[in-house]
Amino acid sequence: MLVIEDCPNTRAVTILIRGGNKMLLEEVKRSLHDGLCVTRNLIRDNRIVYGGGSSEISCSMAILKVAESITGINQYAIRAFAEALNIIPISLSENSGFSGIETLSLLRTQQITEKKSYLGVDCLNTGTNDMKKLHVVEPLSSKRSQILLATQVVKMVLKIDDVLKQGAF
Repeated sequence: MLVIEDCPNTRAVTILIRGGNKMLLEEVKRSLHDGLCVTRNLIRDNRIVYGGGSSEISCSMAILKVAESITGINQYAIRAFAEALNIIPISLSENSGFSGIETLSLLRTQQITEKKSYLGVDCLNTGTNDMKKLHVVEPLSSKRSQILLATQVVKMVLKIDDVLKQGAF
């Protein structure tokens, strides 16, 4: 047992980690760091989105609607972006032992018919896809950063491809 008395800074927190080996300790440290970062993000901006891939499915459907109104080659890029968002719920369902495409199709249909954008992948097989009931949430700031960074990476890759094409001539 570790006891610290008469601490001048009462707002200080110490987390002690014990583990069987160094690899386990490092993994626990990474997990704690991730959890603390999520907490920090929620303190800075307390807005949330529902998890389980529900926000990605909802965004994908909204982007596909926008793509229908656009003509020309840009429509294909917008459609590809919408399809890329579906990788998250497909991966979640496959990692949970379900069929990715079937689960995505079912969730899309449910979101449209029930008009509930918070229906996502039930990874624990609890019997409901309602992320509200399951309390599966993510910070909006994290989700926004993920999509922004992924989009920037794609832009960089496309720029590299253009440079290589120009250099070949």
